[in-house]
Amino acid sequence: MNLIALPDIASQTHSPQAVTLPWVGMRNIALPVILAGRSVAAFVDAGVSLDDPAARGIHMSRLYMALEALEQQPLTPTLIESVLQHFLATHAGLSQWAFLAIRGAALLKRPALISPLSGWKSYPFGINARLDATGLRIELKADIDYSSTCPCSAALARQAIQQRFVEDFSGKPLQETELLAWLGSEQGIVATPHSQRSVASLSIRLAAGQTEIPLADLLDSAERALGTPVQTAVKRADEQAFALANGQNPMFCEDAARRLHQALSEFGAIQAFHIRVVHAESLHAHDAVAESTWNWNQADC
Repeated sequence: MNLIALPDIASQTHSPQAVTLPWVGMRNIALPVILAGRSVAAFVDAGVSLDDPAARGIHMSRLYMALEALEQQPLTPTLIESVLQHFLATHAGLSQWAFLAIRGAALLKRPALISPLSGWKSYPFGINARLDATGLRIELKADIDYSSTCPCSAALARQAIQQRFVEDFSGKPLQETELLAWLGSEQGIVATPHSQRSVASLSIRLAAGQTEIPLADLLDSAERALGTPVQTAVKRADEQAFALANGQNPMFCEDAARRLHQALSEFGAIQAFHIRVVHAESLHAHDAVAESTWNWNQADC
């Protein structure tokens, strides 16, 4: 019995409009990937250029099947380049460049500040990669939540406490027990500085020859620079230590952006970076934002 071959419309027909397309592919493909030592539920975009103006379309199933390699071994620049090369090899004559985007949330276990507790933190990340005649370019993105105490608010709170101290103790002899009780009371600490949940969004472009996707190292470096990353499991001793860290570490959004700029400048294996910090103000109904870049415009991905 002779079987009739299934038609391949993309290969057997031509487009009536002779136009090239810069990107053709698929978005939001569900796929597990291995990153920072763990399997991550990710979503993937896969695409190629369509440079033959007469071709009706690309072979999307070939892109989809090539993605299987991403779930079998840890993500590295070498693995990503291999997948992109497969994209182009299966579209020879049709495509000159290939693109891959991976996004998800990595889970890292973080210890408490004082107690032996620990817990998991979620870090949204993204990886964009492009392969063309000029080579491979990879961009790594990550978001970090942290606490920021307003320096202006802290100064105003201290001034209000000083004023209350003058009102309560002016002309009176100071007794240690009375003073300690006053300092521990709501009457004494009449004002507190405001802090806010803040987010740092980091984008780095990896230098050529980089062999790893340094997500965990990037997060560690950024959290050290900020000093007050949000916590997971805590006891009262940890909460007090966090309050102490905030009190000794007030920062405007400009301070946070500059700290991160310094940290990324020392990170190594980076071709360019872009930093954006957002302090979700607890005083105002708007956010405070600062950005910093290095070599960003010269390394478009």
